[in-house]
Amino acid sequence: MTQELAIAILDKIEAYDRIILSRHLRPDGDAVGSTKGLQAILKATYPGKEVLVINDDYADQTAFLGPEDPQIPEECYKDSLAIVLDCAEKGRISNRFIGAAREMICIDHHIEEEPFGDISLVEPAKSSACEIVVDWYRMLQDRLILNKDAATYLYAGMVTDSGRFRFDSTTGETLRDAALLLDKGVETEPLYANLYMEDFDILKYQSYAYQQMKRTENGVAYLFVDMNMREEFHLTPEQASNSVNLMDSIKGSLIWLAFIEYPKFIRVRLRSRFVEIRKLAAEYDGGGHACAAGATIYSKEDMEEMIRKADRILKEYKETHTGWL
Repeated sequence: MTQELAIAILDKIEAYDRIILSRHLRPDGDAVGSTKGLQAILKATYPGKEVLVINDDYADQTAFLGPEDPQIPEECYKDSLAIVLDCAEKGRISNRFIGAAREMICIDHHIEEEPFGDISLVEPAKSSACEIVVDWYRMLQDRLILNKDAATYLYAGMVTDSGRFRFDSTTGETLRDAALLLDKGVETEPLYANLYMEDFDILKYQSYAYQQMKRTENGVAYLFVDMNMREEFHLTPEQASNSVNLMDSIKGSLIWLAFIEYPKFIRVRLRSRFVEIRKLAAEYDGGGHACAAGATIYSKEDMEEMIRKADRILKEYKETHTGWL
């Protein structure tokens, strides 16, 4: 991010009385943390402005961060600035009226398939959209206010999207940003409790899921969470999707896939270590990061085909690389 771009975003914000923040559908910690964190910065800095976080859906797993704002009439968008965070595709924005805004800014860390926004701040190398917001604040901290609430939202997004600072997107700059937030008074103990403690019934589901996991010849781990499993264990969509994380530490399994069944389609969460799987996701109406992506398929045949393709990708990687454990 250049100083010029950071100032251009701030100048645009200062030109509007109403600012509407939105993020992607089916939000995670980074999507919620970045929107609510930026909202808190702008409210503290500009108490006279109307700064709203408006989306068409929400997630139980991030409900502890607090509510968002109710939808407003579409005509109110016409004199508003929209800021979309943590969303690489316009079609995935969780706000049906967002296109009615007078101008739009995009702040994101995903690889953009089709760039959008009158101003675009996209840095795919960053660990999270929250990290980009913190970088933006650091460049302009003589003109902005970052309070404890804002720091807590942003830290929550950074810690979740970086895998508790384990993913290779974590840099020294990431940790310096995290330190800045901690210095604002973030209370990590209640935050981590809300993020990582599980209900007893979910632990029982995880025990069952471990028994259902499978591996291909070359080490692709995968799990099919069908409708029966979802109903038997009363899984929310977020809990079902989080099943992908159960496979992240299997030695030799550098690619792991979770297939989540819905009535009319199957949601796929793809994860990998060292191996790029974003291109595979793109073949199935998906996208994301090089080693963390999502896709959508429509049959068991599609699922079997995707598993075979992932297996070939992993086979080729293992044959042509060393040092992958």
